[in-house]
Amino acid sequence: MNAHPAPPPPGDEHDTVLVVDFGAQYAQLIARRIREAHVYSEIVPPTVTAAEIAARRPVGIVFSGGPKSVHVEGAPRIDPGVYELGIPILGICYGAQLIAHQTGGRVDRSGRGEYGRTTLVVDGDGGTLLHDTPAEQPVWMSHFDAIVEPGPGQRPTAHTADAPVAAFEDVDRGLYGVQFHPEVVHTPHGQQVLERFVLDACGARPTWTMASIIDTSVDAIRRRVGDGRAICGLSGGVDSAVAAALVHRALGDRLTCVFVDTGLLRLHEGDQVVETFHRHLGMELVTVDAAERFFAALEGVTEPEAKRKAIGELFIRVFEDAREQVEGARFLVQGTLYPDVIESGTAHAATIKSHHNVGGLPDDMDFELVEPLRSLFKDEVRTLGTELGLPDEIVWRQPFPGPGLAVRIIGEVTPDKVATLQRADAIVREELRVAGLERVIWQSFAVLADIRTVGVMGDERTYGWPVIVRAVTSEDAMTADWARIPHEVLEAISSRIINEVAGVNRVAYDITSKPPGTIEWE
Repeated sequence: MNAHPAPPPPGDEHDTVLVVDFGAQYAQLIARRIREAHVYSEIVPPTVTAAEIAARRPVGIVFSGGPKSVHVEGAPRIDPGVYELGIPILGICYGAQLIAHQTGGRVDRSGRGEYGRTTLVVDGDGGTLLHDTPAEQPVWMSHFDAIVEPGPGQRPTAHTADAPVAAFEDVDRGLYGVQFHPEVVHTPHGQQVLERFVLDACGARPTWTMASIIDTSVDAIRRRVGDGRAICGLSGGVDSAVAAALVHRALGDRLTCVFVDTGLLRLHEGDQVVETFHRHLGMELVTVDAAERFFAALEGVTEPEAKRKAIGELFIRVFEDAREQVEGARFLVQGTLYPDVIESGTAHAATIKSHHNVGGLPDDMDFELVEPLRSLFKDEVRTLGTELGLPDEIVWRQPFPGPGLAVRIIGEVTPDKVATLQRADAIVREELRVAGLERVIWQSFAVLADIRTVGVMGDERTYGWPVIVRAVTSEDAMTADWARIPHEVLEAISSRIINEVAGVNRVAYDITSKPPGTIEWE
């Protein structure tokens, strides 16, 4: 999926590296790895022009991999003028092949592709990117075509058994390419390769740190809000919590947090939110019980996108009503993240699902949005939360969707179904906590399916609900793998749900990764 939103500019104090997404599953990972080198990065589409890139003044450009062959009709290309900008470019996999193809080299089928772990042999001193790395090293490959002959001036710096030019560079023109994927953990020296490009070839300043993010964000918030007031839609999750803490640092008592009890929260969640934010963190907090309004808005609604949009619109209406208690507040703070914007679709990206705080917002919204986390990935938000002094129980809470349990109930949402799911979900999370798996698992929860299944309990036939348990491991929620939970833990979860949650007679475990699935079921 291509993903190319334009997050807020980082300011002149931060250098920027642009990642051109050619449809790779790893484009977001490349951007995150660059940020781990303390350099700001953004993702842009392959349709970006040389003039548009020049206007953004990046210090470097990375071409991602992609699923196409450079010889296929309709394969993505880059504006040839980009090569004349004098900005260093690193091509990865397809990106490296594209550089060679567009600058006079030759890309061809090498006889067979390379997929998975491959041994890379460094030629000579390895050039800028591979200098001081092992002469032979494992790398992660995923390609069928290969660079058979690099373009004029492009010196090969590594090869493999089936890729005669597995790395090349032209220092004079600032062109670099690697056939392997340095961004994945399966390439042990990959981060070093990326840092050599970003810091050495591009000369980027490593200023993208949590302290600098806080300073930049606080200044931007103060400029945007001025002497006005803001309210923050507080869900209790890590995203809205960090957004609230960041804006509170900028505005102080001119921020009021509004916690909306939608009736769609996890068991006892409302009490936990009030306890943490009002009593422990000292933020002004207004609590609104809107459960009846949300259940009314969801009555008869079964289609997932319709649910999200109904919830997104009602959230705004509730905040507008709550503003009567916060005189003069015309700014609404949201914990929107970079992945939220990506998945909700952009001019260059398909909509996977509308997030209630992005694609679900009403057109006639009477607020100006403040979204201080819009350019950040989830792992960055957690680190930022710690830097802001939030307690671990908030920072390390598992992600929870803004629409709440409404998107974990397949079909119509009713109070009875929510109560059933709350109890099942609490058991899932408790058993994983007891097993010491909370920090290992990115997200875990229960899903209530809109079907009934036949069972036998107490020698009698039952016809009850099935509960699906979902648990995944991930780094940024853009991709995820199903968690390999020990069988004895799954057995404990299943036994407790069936015995303790009335109306449930079957438990299943979802072993689908993302892609092809999403983490949530709706």
